[in-house]
Amino acid sequence: MNTILRKSVLGVAGLAFAGGVFAGPATAQAATSVQSAAPITAVAVAADKPDMGTLVPHGVQGAQSRIDLSDEQVANVKAIIAATKKAGMNERAAVVSIATALQESKLENLGHLGDRNDHDSQGLFQQRPSSGWGTVEQITDPEYSTTAFLKGLKQVDGWQDMPLTKAAQTVQVSAYPDHYAQWEQQAADLVAEHWNS
Repeated sequence: MNTILRKSVLGVAGLAFAGGVFAGPATAQAATSVQSAAPITAVAVAADKPDMGTLVPHGVQGAQSRIDLSDEQVANVKAIIAATKKAGMNERAAVVSIATALQESKLENLGHLGDRNDHDSQGLFQQRPSSGWGTVEQITDPEYSTTAFLKGLKQVDGWQDMPLTKAAQTVQVSAYPDHYAQWEQQAADLVAEHWNS
């Protein structure tokens, strides 16, 4: 019986080898077909990006500003997006958050700035420990500060239907409430680029 089993196993192995040898050109042809399909895959990936109509439902308001981002700033964008997803909020919430952080800190996780500081404001959103946003350690943690901002945003009735600057201002209570609007296009572009990355 051992001999019969061994012959069966060797026979199957021989068929697999022979199939591999004879299928070689067919496999090479299949590989060529896969390579020529690459542009189609790239189109499919582009279709996974959020729709600009969702990101900027009211269109941008006023003149737009744009800055080049360092690796650290891009990492902060990704942290804001991750925190937004973790909070169960959508791409529009990420746009509002990133535009707010662009205005408040240019997406830099700022510590205390001494005399240049607005009271005790710190972190990406320039939140203040003295106003109940959390400890310095908490508000300089991008995930915590984003979650705190989003918690405030959730409490704004109808924030999804508001212009970005009004939604951001309702949470932030800034001395310059109209300044958030200038970052809406760059924030939307960043969410489109990084939401699925």
